[in-house]
Order: sequence, then structure tokens, then C-alpha cells
Amino acid sequence: MKTPRQRPAAQDAGGREAVVLALGEQLSALLSASRALTIETSAEFHPDVPSAAFHIARWLHAFGPAKASRIAEGVAMDRSATSRLISKLVELELAEVKPDPLDGRGVVVSLSRRGKSAISRAVHRKGDALHARIEQWSDAEVKQLASLLRRFNGLPAEGGA
Repeated sequence: MKTPRQRPAAQDAGGREAVVLALGEQLSALLSASRALTIETSAEFHPDVPSAAFHIARWLHAFGPAKASRIAEGVAMDRSATSRLISKLVELELAEVKPDPLDGRGVVVSLSRRGKSAISRAVHRKGDALHARIEQWSDAEVKQLASLLRRFNGLPAEGGA
């Protein structure tokens, strides 16, 4: 006969639910702050670029030139929306499309020189905001938060397999 798994004492007293609720509230606050900062840095990237197009530009900055279908997959958007947003970036001379060297029928999207400069400024602005929030933290606290977030995100421990 199986015995029920023991719960921590805090969970038995309703404490676990309160702790998980507090975690959820803080995650919501983090996501809201991140979204607000993304909108702010998107406007800094270019005032006429929707934040979804900024997301594409950040993806291109991180991963380099790619076909629109790969970008759509990478940013979790449908292909038609991705295509429209890429067209907007091209129209504003923030991105460019060139024939795919491996398949002459397709095109590869990349950031233009202007786009690279603008995304670099925006990424630094976002980094500055992060640094401002943790500037009074010890290295150990920052490392602990990073480690806990890796674990929460289901990623292996730093340096682990």
C-alpha cells in the first residue's frame, strides 16, 4: 500500500499556498516591469516601430540573419505577422533582405547598419535599467537569483550537464 507523500509543515498550515501566491505576484510584477521596459526601449529603438517588431530586431541581434520563417519560429509569431513587421523594419531602413545564398528563391533578413546601431543603444538602455536595480546587491545575491531563475526555467545548473 502506498503512503501519501509527506508535505512540508508550512504547506499543511496553508503557508505553502501563501508562499506560492507571493511568488506568483512577484513573477507577475517582473513580467509587467519587463514588458514596460520593452515598450520603453522599443520607442528608443525607433518611435514608429511596434514592440513586436522590436522583438524581431532583438532576435536578429541575438541570432543573426535568418529566413522569415525561422524568425517567426524564434519569436513565436505567425509568419504573416512576422512578414508585415519585417516589412516595417525594412521600410524604416532598420533591416534589409537579401537573396538566400543557399536557396536563390528565398531571402534572408538581417539588421541594417542603422538597425544594428539602434538595437545596440536599446539593448544597452535595457541593461542599464537592470544594473540600476541590482547595483546594491552582492555578487552572491545576483548569482543566487540567476541560479534560481535557471532552475525555475528548467535549465541545467551553470557548468552542469
